[in-house]
Amino acid sequence: MAASQVETVSTGADKAKLGGSIALVIAAVAGFYLLGKQGPIAQWGALVAGLVAAVVVFFTSEPGKEFVAFARDAWKEVKKVVWPSRKEAIQMTAYVFGFVAVMALFLWTTDKTLEWVFYDLILGWKK
Repeated sequence: MAASQVETVSTGADKAKLGGSIALVIAAVAGFYLLGKQGPIAQWGALVAGLVAAVVVFFTSEPGKEFVAFARDAWKEVKKVVWPSRKEAIQMTAYVFGFVAVMALFLWTTDKTLEWVFYDLILGWKK
């Protein structure tokens, strides 16, 4: 059995960038609440500016760059997907609803049969 190795290399600069990004998010949320008396424009401005700064700092770090590469690869894979036509989607949805109805009927019948066997035949509890 071949063991796969996961290599995680994290430099001090990347850790500092991630810490800074987290600090910016905290500062943005704190600014939103501390600027309550200045009005909603100041509040939302501080929040959006802080979050944008946090995202920029995150994407300059190595984990951020890896996330961007992953997102690009994922988007390439999504483009390869062959989506069903409208007719196929409607047919499959109808099959699912039909299966659910049949299963509901089966489970209801099973439940009522077991109820009849246990309560009426075995225990003799009449309703």
